[in-house]
Amino acid sequence: MHTVTFIPGDGTGPEVAEAMRQCVAATGVQIHWDVQHAGLDVIDQQGTPLPDQVLESIRRNKVAIKGPITTPVGTGFRSVNVALRQRLDLYTCLRPYKYYEGVKSRYPEADLVIVRENTEDLYAGIEFEQGSPECAEIIQHIQQLSGAAIRPDSGISIKPISEYASARIVRFAFDYAIGNGRRKVTAVHKANIMKYSDGLFLETARQVAEEYADSGIEFEDRIVDNMCMQLVQKPELYDVLVLPNLYGDIISDLACGLVGGLGVAPGANLGDDIAVFEPTHGSAPKYKGQNKVNPTATILSGVMMLRHLGESAAADRLEQAVAEVIRAGEKVTYDLKLHRDDPTAVGTSQMADAICAAVAAG
Repeated sequence: MHTVTFIPGDGTGPEVAEAMRQCVAATGVQIHWDVQHAGLDVIDQQGTPLPDQVLESIRRNKVAIKGPITTPVGTGFRSVNVALRQRLDLYTCLRPYKYYEGVKSRYPEADLVIVRENTEDLYAGIEFEQGSPECAEIIQHIQQLSGAAIRPDSGISIKPISEYASARIVRFAFDYAIGNGRRKVTAVHKANIMKYSDGLFLETARQVAEEYADSGIEFEDRIVDNMCMQLVQKPELYDVLVLPNLYGDIISDLACGLVGGLGVAPGANLGDDIAVFEPTHGSAPKYKGQNKVNPTATILSGVMMLRHLGESAAADRLEQAVAEVIRAGEKVTYDLKLHRDDPTAVGTSQMADAICAAVAAG
């Protein structure tokens, strides 16, 4: 029996999270779900989108899986996802992208793994609001230290990149490549322009790569804008990509597009002893309660969770069932149909039922 923290999320989160839980149960693996709530739906009662008891549950159980949680744009609270990663030191965001037959894609050869540093960079949350005394002071200090003139009506975000965090994320990328039969690690950066932040990331990556010189894993680096072009032109040349936080977020969505969209993109946030699994996509609140959205990414996140728990056989059966349902193309949500207005498309729960049936048949 495994105990796992279960966070339904908000928006369409509870629907796709319940679909995942149903499909994991179909494998026969016994899990006690420690249900905790975070996001928009708990603010009125708790005064925060991330109550302390959620963090306590994850620390206690060491494994959690969550549905997507809404992040307001421009105003409101900061991302719950970012807060979880920072407060639990989940320094690795692991996102595998592979093509499943039946998904609309121009790149069936794509098979990529994104390893994203989760705790630093522009997502560190060190910001100063335009017009605030603190922002004015920072602008003044920067001008005194560097001579750079910043317009007084600016907002400021700080981009910290450390040798420590860079080294451990690159080591994770190499260890993952070795442990999962991958062939190459590519460090992605903008060191030609940001020489002291991205430059440090690149130099650290090169030093860590030397530690793995005898591993058989190839190492290279690419500038991030060129990497975008390369992935669209010839994704088959790339394998494991390791990136600072912001680039990792952006390239993750590009990789989603290669394999068919956010609906088929799972993910995990990993620390030294804690793992939180979640789909790459957001909460899509406009579809809340409509039984419409694709549960595949959350179910595949459940597959990743099962592998983490040592239930590899069950994980393989569930992934195979997902692949079979998508390949058949009958009991799938609208986004997995050839035409999005196909009247034969099924809902979230009906697709989950089909996957459960395929698990049982397999």
